[in-house]
Amino acid sequence: MSGPLSIFIAEDEPLVAMMLEEFLDALGHRTAISIDDVDGGLEHAAGIDCDAAILDVHLCGRAVWPLADVLADRGVPILLATGGQTEPPPARYADAAVLAKPYTLAGVQAALEQLTGAR
Repeated sequence: MSGPLSIFIAEDEPLVAMMLEEFLDALGHRTAISIDDVDGGLEHAAGIDCDAAILDVHLCGRAVWPLADVLADRGVPILLATGGQTEPPPARYADAAVLAKPYTLAGVQAALEQLTGAR
């Protein structure tokens, strides 16, 4: 996939979400939606048009896996964001791409390129 991407963001820290949105904009991509909790994400995940998702593995104390499942079932590539998750992800996501926090512009760019082939 080449060209601008539309990214589904799940991040519960408002300043971190805003920074991620700014990074995407600087890279020529756009935010499809930015949500801060699993239930809010589930309301939109089945129908939103997006090319990839960046999902914080813990949203407001809840694991993001139900949201990841809906997006993955739709074929949306998933990038798991973590600041140091200690428990292993479900087997379905054992080999998922990971974006480590704290985010950097170069790190987000490299992770998206690896995930989607975006240039």
